[in-house]
Amino acid sequence: MKAPSRTILRWAVVGLSAWLTATVCKPVWAFTATLNPASPLTVYLQVGVGSFTNDYVLGGQPQNNSTVNTVAVAVASTALGNAIAQAMSTNSTAARSFWDGFNYCSVPGQLYIGGFYRTTGASTALAQVTATVPAVLTDTAGDTLPFSRIHWTSSGNADTGTEAFPAASFTGGGVQNVGSMRGNTWNESCWSFAYLNNTVPPAGTYIGVVLYTLSAP
Repeated sequence: MKAPSRTILRWAVVGLSAWLTATVCKPVWAFTATLNPASPLTVYLQVGVGSFTNDYVLGGQPQNNSTVNTVAVAVASTALGNAIAQAMSTNSTAARSFWDGFNYCSVPGQLYIGGFYRTTGASTALAQVTATVPAVLTDTAGDTLPFSRIHWTSSGNADTGTEAFPAASFTGGGVQNVGSMRGNTWNESCWSFAYLNNTVPPAGTYIGVVLYTLSAP
């Protein structure tokens, strides 16, 4: 019987961003910081590579960035289906935080996710970050793998407290919440992805696209 060939999983990361008028603010934690109220409401989301004119604490402003990063793993034929989770890596080079330039994530093993929600006054309503996820990853032959076989852990250098974007697994086939943030805060985490390697799929390169969206009330 012919040994199975390697299987490659690859999915694209698509993020959104918006403009901000920078003002003075004070830090709270490495991954969450308090911002001064702003009018009109402004939001910013970075998943993977993003762009800023300078660090936020130095008056920097975010720029739109159309880069689409990927997270991928190539599972060797000798390891297929052995139920040992396979660590995934990203082509994103975003390791430092645009909040203050701190080297926050470790690439290529971690994917940076961060952003802020600014509004007038002391808003208690939460902005939600969601992922629009296909049900499956697909290769050119039409073979599929459930997106739910991909999960992630969440951490960052100098974290102290609850992650803004906690560990979870993709549910697949719809929209799922992956984090939230209070009004007038900057939030960030580092995600480490893994593939649940518990089946032997046909050899191929399986691809899917996840869209991350920040929605403010």
